[in-house]
Amino acid sequence: MPPPPPRQPPPPVATGRTSPSLQRPFLRSVLGVLRVLQLLAGAAFWVTIASSRYQGPVHFALFVSVLFWLLTLALYFLTLLGQHHLVPLLGSHWLLTNIIHDLLASGLYGAAAGIMIEQTQKNSYCNLKDYHLPCAYQAFLAASVCGCLCVLLYLLSALTGSCRRCRGRSDLV
Repeated sequence: MPPPPPRQPPPPVATGRTSPSLQRPFLRSVLGVLRVLQLLAGAAFWVTIASSRYQGPVHFALFVSVLFWLLTLALYFLTLLGQHHLVPLLGSHWLLTNIIHDLLASGLYGAAAGIMIEQTQKNSYCNLKDYHLPCAYQAFLAASVCGCLCVLLYLLSALTGSCRRCRGRSDLV
């Protein structure tokens, strides 16, 4: 009796997923550079707030900054790896998703920056030369500047994405 014929491996099953690959053009694009700057300014904003003694409405500013820092990080890496199609319902409208995210971020960062400006003004008394007690004035001032920078960066990103959409483009690169 001859030996049975060797078994062939089953044919590969199509899963509809592609392996992640680095989208180098996104790294060099205006939106890619803006995303990196948003991540840096957002991190500076929330680290500055978190390193000071804060209370009251500053909790909202910290919440906004951490939330949008994490969302921006997710958007950045999903776009960089070309895996945005894996996001249910939003993947097919990725440019619009990014524009809406940027508009929401700029609005809420504007509110957070306003809170930090108000807190800076409340603590301006401790900016006097002979005041030696601990004070969060410098941290709140730095956070106010970072918050305003975040608003500007997210507005630029939303404007850039909107221009791409008006030109009929549906991609970020």
